Amino acid sequence: MRLGLSQNLRIEQRQIQSPQMIQAMQVLQYPLLELQDRIDQELQENIFLDVVEPERQAEEPSKQEDDFGDLEASFQTLEQLDERQRELGRLRTRGSAEDADAKMEALANTPGRHESLAEHLVSQLHLLELDEELKERSEMIAYSLNADGRLVSTLEELAEECECDLDEIEEALLLVQSLDPAGVGARSLDECLMLQLDRIPNSPPLARSIVEKHLENLSMNRLPKIARSTGASIEDVKDAVEFLRLNLHPHPGAPFGEVMNSAISPDIVVEEIDGRFELRVQRGGIPELRISPIYRKLLTESKKDPKVAEYLRRKIDSAKWFIDAIHQRQSTIERIATAIVEKQAEFLRKGVRYLKPLRMQEIADEVGVHISTVSRASSGKYIQTRQGIFDMKRFFGSGTETNSGEVLSQRAVQQKLQEIVDSEDKSKPLSDDAIVAQLEKEGIKIARRTATKYRKALGIPSSGQRREY
Repeated sequence: MRLGLSQNLRIEQRQIQSPQMIQAMQVLQYPLLELQDRIDQELQENIFLDVVEPERQAEEPSKQEDDFGDLEASFQTLEQLDERQRELGRLRTRGSAEDADAKMEALANTPGRHESLAEHLVSQLHLLELDEELKERSEMIAYSLNADGRLVSTLEELAEECECDLDEIEEALLLVQSLDPAGVGARSLDECLMLQLDRIPNSPPLARSIVEKHLENLSMNRLPKIARSTGASIEDVKDAVEFLRLNLHPHPGAPFGEVMNSAISPDIVVEEIDGRFELRVQRGGIPELRISPIYRKLLTESKKDPKVAEYLRRKIDSAKWFIDAIHQRQSTIERIATAIVEKQAEFLRKGVRYLKPLRMQEIADEVGVHISTVSRASSGKYIQTRQGIFDMKRFFGSGTETNSGEVLSQRAVQQKLQEIVDSEDKSKPLSDDAIVAQLEKEGIKIARRTATKYRKALGIPSSGQRREY
């Protein structure tokens, strides 16, 4: 075989995405908060982008100035865009003022930074009279704990890291374990629970025995086996388990890792008026944008310098594309949401049991867009209905056909499974096979493995773990 260089001619068609297309896809996929950040970034980078102030939105458009020649003609579309912005602004003056008030209220009610577990422990160490070396070793242990407050490093590793003896690191660990909350610094679950029991006066001996010797049986809900091993009655075991449940926390550091849930800003609000659903696209904190009037003066001055004129043209085109991308985003989300609401009208009126199976391809075909556009438009977007606020992707899903020919969505089947478990006899909980049989009585036929998958997705324990003695 000969090796060498050669030239070949080949004709092919290849779709290449333009910068405008890429930008439009990115803007479409942004949730409201990320879109606000992107707008702020564009405002800083492009001087031709301008925010329409609320007090200016009600003003009449100014008269057009004289023609600037051939260069001005290339920007006529900008004038139309600017005019449309002002027109939209007059219609939304009231909404913008309400958004501003809501934004100020949210800012005033923003919580302060959450204190971490390590910071909480170190603040307690600083209140104690300790020598500097012991304090430093204790702080190192505090910062070595995981989110649950558990020490995952070995004492040997910590001693090597701080270049001290094993006895000295053990002393520091005991100090950390004496701090609040009880149970921090433990190296295992049983040690964590025992540290907490040691601080409770007159804790039941049976509860201590369960923690020391029967945690595995407790996790599997094997209360009769615990009763036989300890010689206690089932009632006594149940009382001891209830004591443990009410007074001990297996994850003492968890409360310090909690993050305040951020408020969800719905992109679409759906209201039923006279039997018909009406949609309203929410702008949230998205400002009205326009091409800055300053470009006229710069445009006049740029006639003498072609390079400046070309630079201005690129910047103005970039601003126009960005504004168009935002308009296209709002329009696409509204059209897709309208199609979803039409398909899921029964769910919006009656609840989750009436949620129909729906594929993204169906919505894409109806709206006339690619399925990837539906995916981008629904990702991270929320719809507010009288049933609650839902992620747009929740309206999509597969389904199961009943014996009557009706097709139920996956979520509707899961809700029915939840209802069956809620109404079962807790002393004789239903196995997955029994749940399948109950569903089949109601005309819903699914496999046992599907029932198991749904049960786990709902966070429902197995029948053995659900049993009450």
